[in-house]
Amino acid sequence: MKYPVFLFIFVILISIIGCTSTDKVDETIKNAYPESTTLRLVNKIDLQRSDEAVFFDLAKISEKVETFNPNAFVIFSNGTELPSQANDLNRDGEPDQIVIVEDFKPGETKTLSIRYAASGEKSREYPKRTQAELSVKVGGKFVNRKYIGGAFHNVQCLRVPPEHTDHSEYIRYEGPGWESDKVGYRFYLDWRNATDIYGKKVLDMVLQDVGLDGYDSYHEMSDWGMDVLKVGESLGIGSIGMWHENKAVRVSEVDSSACEIVLNGPVQSLIRTRYWGWKVGGAHYNVSSDLSITAGRRMTRHDLKIDSEPNNLCTGIVKHPDAELIESEGDEGWCYLANYGVQSLAEDKLGMAVLYRQADLLEITEDEYSHVVVLKPTAGQLSYYFLAAWEKEPDGIRSREAFVEYLDEVLTRLNNPIEARY
Repeated sequence: MKYPVFLFIFVILISIIGCTSTDKVDETIKNAYPESTTLRLVNKIDLQRSDEAVFFDLAKISEKVETFNPNAFVIFSNGTELPSQANDLNRDGEPDQIVIVEDFKPGETKTLSIRYAASGEKSREYPKRTQAELSVKVGGKFVNRKYIGGAFHNVQCLRVPPEHTDHSEYIRYEGPGWESDKVGYRFYLDWRNATDIYGKKVLDMVLQDVGLDGYDSYHEMSDWGMDVLKVGESLGIGSIGMWHENKAVRVSEVDSSACEIVLNGPVQSLIRTRYWGWKVGGAHYNVSSDLSITAGRRMTRHDLKIDSEPNNLCTGIVKHPDAELIESEGDEGWCYLANYGVQSLAEDKLGMAVLYRQADLLEITEDEYSHVVVLKPTAGQLSYYFLAAWEKEPDGIRSREAFVEYLDEVLTRLNNPIEARY
């Protein structure tokens, strides 16, 4: 069989072009990261998934490849480098987890190439799609529990001083903040200990500029968005509480507390807060709270540890007369309690939800201020999620029907995580 000469020339040229561009990238990476291994990721369901967070256990990677170095690595999918970060969650100075975000087609299996240098440290720069910060004033002093003078500076950790209370003007926007490119949150690092929502009109990181041009200017609409939730005496969204004497008791009366920015990365950010001597009904508890968010997602994951084996912990969402309460239909795996309606401080549509494991559920109830989900910790540990969707987000959710569809997809993703095969 004969083929035209021009076809052979065309194939050769395509091969040369392809090899040249690929080899140029590969050789650069190979020189910096000469060792390699692979991982497989499996989307086991018929669902398109975007910005899916996948976590790799470094202990399992090290079992496969003893020389793997979590301080100098890059990850590729089909020749494209994926933003990634190594997390030191137990704060022992060594990473114990890697996280990426990736898109998956329905039923897709992907093979990732991980290149690494066996020694040393090398860092890569990726677009910042999450952020966590804690900013306090320095250079002034407390007078009658209000901080006078000074200027805001970001800190990695803070032991909350006994003089601090609500509206002390000591902590910028009154507590730590965290955000993704979708939404922002903060909680009041004082006796209120409730979580609030920053609705965002942009995909950029914005918290670094919030509260600098006036202590509570974020309650007014700006180019980036605004504080969209009135918390009052409620659980706000996803706050910690304990169901006691027919009401949700927030973590309000404590002996002391401390807050740390554990992760502030391009892919994931995490805030850890410890409370000592939380007083509820004559008992005292020590609590550790991890709030984390990943790129491209509205959800915050809340991981709790508590001592003394309490009979419950609770969380929930603020009650609003113009918001419809919504519950998920399934009774297995992950479920949600949500509301949707004209309930934002901008007087427009806002959806809020708490997502919990059915196996942890004791009851769904309410008190004067909040819709409440009462949950049972197991061995002193409990995890749940919360999320907010504001209609003014870029490509925001603007109807109850779209919000429910979104929540149902979130449940499907939680109930069917991406499988990592080492």
